[in-house]
Amino acid sequence: MIKVEGLRKSFGALEVLKGVSFSLEQGGVTAIIGPSGGGKSTLLRCVNLLEEPESGTLEVGGHRLRFDSPSRPRHDEILSVRRKTGMVFQSFQLFPHRTALENVMEGPLTVLKKRPEQARSLALELLDKVGLPEKADAYPSTLSGGQQQRVAIARALAMSPEVLLCDEPTSALDPELAAEVVEVLRALAADGMTMLMATHDLRLAASVAREVLFIDGGLVAESGPPDKIFSHPEKERTQAFVASITGIYPYSFVI
Repeated sequence: MIKVEGLRKSFGALEVLKGVSFSLEQGGVTAIIGPSGGGKSTLLRCVNLLEEPESGTLEVGGHRLRFDSPSRPRHDEILSVRRKTGMVFQSFQLFPHRTALENVMEGPLTVLKKRPEQARSLALELLDKVGLPEKADAYPSTLSGGQQQRVAIARALAMSPEVLLCDEPTSALDPELAAEVVEVLRALAADGMTMLMATHDLRLAASVAREVLFIDGGLVAESGPPDKIFSHPEKERTQAFVASITGIYPYSFVI
């Protein structure tokens, strides 16, 4: 489903990704953890092609792009990859002047060119899926942070992505509201949704992901199942990072 090989990305003189490689099978869920500035969000944005890598290869749903060839990927090739992914951001990014229902309908109407009745039916179905059927006519300002993030997840799903990318989906929420989002993502994983998420939330990573990548200094320092990475990490750097997170987290961490 996703295969990344030797991906590199720099911003000026700062090389953020230094040759990242990993793969994610269809129906799999991978969590990316690591210190701030280590490259987690940049990696997600490169998979979505909101940022274009300098070199390496990216394959999403059978579409393979090379970034170190003399000719860069064409715009239509980039769009073909983007259409296979849905993005959930840390800051929700809902339209404040539109209801929850209208936010979810926007993509199907404007991008997929669905008829209004089709877009409305899909949006209502997805709001029900994330546990918010009664909030269809509510504006973002009247919703809690957890509710806004669940609307954002419904909006991403409305584009029928093959892969859902989540950039710190719970970091702006207090523990109780974060738990709402964790449950939604857990249900999506159980339904077979392919997901790649960057997170500091070890409960999210442990309960939803099947594979964890620890990224440090722009490289994959260690990878494996959650129980291995969180309970028995091999690398000293991974051990130190996990200890620092579990030591300050506001709720008990249980694998």
